[in-house]
Amino acid sequence: MIISYAEHSPTIDTDAWVAPDATVCGDVVIGAGSRIMHGARLIAEAGGSIRIGRNCIVLENAVIRATGRHPCALGDHCVVGPNSHVVGAEIDDEVFVATGAAVFHGAHIGRGSEVRINGIVHLRTRLEPDTTVPIGWIAVGDPAQLLPPDQHEAIWLHQKPLDFPGFVYGVDRSLPNVMQNITTGLSAALGVHRAESV
Repeated sequence: MIISYAEHSPTIDTDAWVAPDATVCGDVVIGAGSRIMHGARLIAEAGGSIRIGRNCIVLENAVIRATGRHPCALGDHCVVGPNSHVVGAEIDDEVFVATGAAVFHGAHIGRGSEVRINGIVHLRTRLEPDTTVPIGWIAVGDPAQLLPPDQHEAIWLHQKPLDFPGFVYGVDRSLPNVMQNITTGLSAALGVHRAESV
């Protein structure tokens, strides 16, 4: 399904292919030879943009999102695996994001890197070229620290100063009603989608 809203419409190269049950919404550009497989969702919120390079493969049920604060880009020859999630990140050429992996806002993944099954690249994290995030591990920080999932305190030590509420939503986590502020702002921003046309 190709969806436009306001003045934001997808641009899909004639040599690319989007499955009929995939969703491509908003300011999304898909390069030649790329394939967006069944159930995948590429959603550019108002003010956000997604750029998919040449010969990229976005597999079943993967989600790629961009926000007004955080555009998203994949270089050439990338694979985004089934059930993975990429939002507001910059991914260089020849990167493999495996099944169930998650890449968050402001992350940058260098050329030739791999985020293996259920791996996480946290917000504002920078992976140097040819870095591998092991199965289920977490990359956090700039430069990235690679930590196993049972190291919560060590992960939080690096993660807390990255300030998820402030960086992603512009909300000060020290103020009361953080979730009310996040959801109110997000609801207003996403309200533009009420005018979508297929």
